[in-house]
Amino acid sequence: MGSHPLPEPVTPAGRAGLAALLERPERAVVALDFDGTLAEIVPDPDRARAHPGAVPALARLAPHVASVAVVTGRPAGVAVRYGGFAGRAGLEHLVVLGHYGAERWDAVTGTVRAPAPHPGVAAVEAELPGVLDASGAWQGTWVEDKGRAIAVHTRRAADPQGAFDALRAPLEELAHRHGLIVEPGRLVLELRPPGVDKGAALSEYLRESGAGSVLYAGDDLGDLAAFAAVEELRREGLPGLLVCSGSTEVAELAARADLVVDGPEGVVTLLGALADRLGGPVPA
Repeated sequence: MGSHPLPEPVTPAGRAGLAALLERPERAVVALDFDGTLAEIVPDPDRARAHPGAVPALARLAPHVASVAVVTGRPAGVAVRYGGFAGRAGLEHLVVLGHYGAERWDAVTGTVRAPAPHPGVAAVEAELPGVLDASGAWQGTWVEDKGRAIAVHTRRAADPQGAFDALRAPLEELAHRHGLIVEPGRLVLELRPPGVDKGAALSEYLRESGAGSVLYAGDDLGDLAAFAAVEELRREGLPGLLVCSGSTEVAELAARADLVVDGPEGVVTLLGALADRLGGPVPA
C-alpha cells in the first residue's frame, strides 16, 4: 500500500484547521458521517457496509488523535455492525453517536446508552402506510424503521425525485401531527424528533473531549448542521476542517466544504494520508 499526499484545503479556515490537526494531533477529533462518507450509498440501506479500506485507515489514524467519532442518523448499534467497528485493534476508543446523538456507543464498554424513544415515532409508523397509499407516490419506496426515527427512501422508485417531491408535504403534515420533524436527505425523507441533530451532537462531544481541533466529513443535507457547528466553533477560535464526501446530489454541502473528496474512496484516501503524515504504520 503506497502513501498518498495530503490534499490542500481550498479555504484559509480549512488550511488552518488542517495545520492545527497536524501540529497537535493528540488534541484533534476526527468525526465522520457513515452513509455516503464511510460507506457507499446503496439502494437498500440494510445492505450498506463501510468501504473495505475505512476500518484499516481509521485503525491506523486513531492512535495518533484524541478520538474518532462516527456521527450518524442510524441507530448506533446498526452503524457499529455495518461498519465492522467492534473489537478492532486501534479503535479501542472509537465513539459512535447514533440517531443524531440520541444514542452513544463506546468501544471501551461495547454498550449503547440511549433515552426512551419519542412516542410520536410509533404513531407515525402506524399511520405511514395509509399516508403513502393516499399519496399515490408510494410504489418503489422503501420504509426503514430506525427505532427512533422512520425513513422513507425513494431511490428505488421509477421516478425517485418525483416520488421524493410528492411525498414531502404529506410526510411533513404527518410528522407535525405527532411532534416530529422531517429531515430531507439524498432521496430520503426522515421523520424524527426535533431538537437532535448532528451539529448539537458534534458540539457537545467536542466540548466534552476538550478538542483542540476538529475534522468533520459528511455528504448529505443532515451534515449541514454539523458543518454549521464547526463554522460556529471556528468563530470561537477552535480550528476545524470541513470535508465533503463529493456528491453532485448535495451541491450546498460541497460549496461550504474546505475540501471535497471523491466519495468514500476519497475519504479513505484522506484518512490514510493523515495516518501516513502522523506516523501510522502501513500494513503489509
